Amino acid sequence: MSAEHKPQIVAIDARVDPAACQTMAEVRQGVDALDRALVALLAERQRYMEAAARIKPDRDAVHDEARIEDVVAKVLVSAQAHHLSPDIAEPVWRTLIDRCIAHEFATYDRTRR
Repeated sequence: MSAEHKPQIVAIDARVDPAACQTMAEVRQGVDALDRALVALLAERQRYMEAAARIKPDRDAVHDEARIEDVVAKVLVSAQAHHLSPDIAEPVWRTLIDRCIAHEFATYDRTRR
């Protein structure tokens, strides 16, 4: 297995638990650590969109409304389990999905020329 295909664990830098934070510096350190991990995860998600663009047989398959609603529903279940407000989860994921679809369209078009 090549290095680019090996599963990678997203490391999250050491941080103080939110409930134990005593200073804004600790809060900011935690947020910054999580942001770095989220960027790595989003980059991996982007690579899945690029794989989808490669695999889908035609451009009309890129936007799939049923799949969008399925993803959002699953995210909301996960959000509830992790005590993430649906008022954060749903709009964040709908925006993420929208931008990923745009990236997938661009990738599809660029690779099919």
